[in-house]
Amino acid sequence: MTQAILQLQAIEKSFPGVKALDKASLNVYPGKVMALMGENGAGKSTLMKVLTGIYNLDAGQIVYQGKVRSFDGPRDSQTAGISIIHQELNLLPELTIAENIFLGREITSRFGRILWDEMNAQAAALLSRLSVSHTPQTRVGSLSLGEQQMVEIAKAISFDSKVIIMDEPTDALTDIETQSLFKVINELRDQGCGIVYISHRMQEIFTICDAVTVLRDGGFIHECAISDIDEDQLIERMVGRKLADQYPRIAITHQGSRLAVKQLSGPGVANVSFNLNQGEILGFSGLMGAGRTELMKMIFGAEAKTQGQLSLNGCDINISSPQQALTAGIAYISEDRKGDGLLLDLSVKENMSICALAKLSSGLQLRHNDEMAEVDRFIDAFNIKTPSRDARIGNLSGGNQQKVSIAKGLMTLPQVLILDEPTRGVDVGAKKEIYDLINRFKAQGMSIILVSSDMPELLGMSDRILVMHQGQISGEFDAAKANQETILACAVGKTLHKDIA
Repeated sequence: MTQAILQLQAIEKSFPGVKALDKASLNVYPGKVMALMGENGAGKSTLMKVLTGIYNLDAGQIVYQGKVRSFDGPRDSQTAGISIIHQELNLLPELTIAENIFLGREITSRFGRILWDEMNAQAAALLSRLSVSHTPQTRVGSLSLGEQQMVEIAKAISFDSKVIIMDEPTDALTDIETQSLFKVINELRDQGCGIVYISHRMQEIFTICDAVTVLRDGGFIHECAISDIDEDQLIERMVGRKLADQYPRIAITHQGSRLAVKQLSGPGVANVSFNLNQGEILGFSGLMGAGRTELMKMIFGAEAKTQGQLSLNGCDINISSPQQALTAGIAYISEDRKGDGLLLDLSVKENMSICALAKLSSGLQLRHNDEMAEVDRFIDAFNIKTPSRDARIGNLSGGNQQKVSIAKGLMTLPQVLILDEPTRGVDVGAKKEIYDLINRFKAQGMSIILVSSDMPELLGMSDRILVMHQGQISGEFDAAKANQETILACAVGKTLHKDIA
């Protein structure tokens, strides 16, 4: 390969009780996309925060453009030509898209007056480059999570940087939005930009990356050209063992309808009806804005419906709040763990058990020993990397936070579990652990709705798949007969299809 534009050499970083980086190294080459791979907690995000000056390193050095450098923070590294798209969004919801993209570096006249027309024009060009249809004047708080991710990406590429770090950039994106991003990545590569690409989606790594670096337990494991390694070898480097059967779907004999949704309508949803069987995983596919999350929130009582009826085990139920849903036996795990799913200043234990307190109490008395035992059971089952159950959840990696979010729903022992993008930001080894646990509850008769933009996950774990387009069901498939092309055709509204097994 050519001479590296950026080298992180033997980086060490410790926090109280945890050594996050132990001689971690990374090379970034101009005109190349370097995948940075590793399990949750392997040190990938920490290494990027050391690079951009968010954390100070304890040992090692950063060599950028042939010189040893250190940065005082993200603004300093951006000025030097290094930009980062963080896994967790850093946008101000009350500001417009253009205001977020140019925050702190607004385009002004020589008299200090903001040149709104010029700023909006440049923002519009960035949005067009990413195939985003919204205007620059759109308020960010009105966008979906995936659309906000595209704004974050537009903001990063607006710096015209020499190195761009993309930390899980496609987690909230559907296949079409991902292809738009890949087009931009190819343009940046052709312009000589060095790109660090962090993702747990294996298919993306082998599609867009030129080389790969693997971290494990905070240390450097391996670097090679992507053409010199296959998926099984890469997984083995990441987890330190062979990992078979990534999507372990189990066959269950369904025992009748568990949840019936009849003519449900509301903002973003129009006359949706479907049945969910006992012991079934029902997948939901669709493009960004198709109405999947809105539908799930209506079922859970987190968003108001204008019409429609729900039935659970053959009995009509009236749900107008999440508390009523939980009491009825319906749990929902949000796609936005930071905004809706977790209380980041509380502990792992408090976050995990908060929805199950009624089941862990006798009268008004919380059974603390039972609470701690249940929390420890899920920490062990999900292999959650945390110093203790009392650790602040905001200090955990994004993937480990996601595991806690899923465990929170499972701890309520629901009859219906709604998982909205459950493996967002979760590594391949942790995904397998989550799938195995889901299968365990499925075998016990739990009914599961799986909303996912990860097509291999959807096809690999679902028994049936429903596709949404513009707030309606546009297709139904038996998962064993479905494929990516037919699902995508329904998602874009090209055809209406029902495939009954």
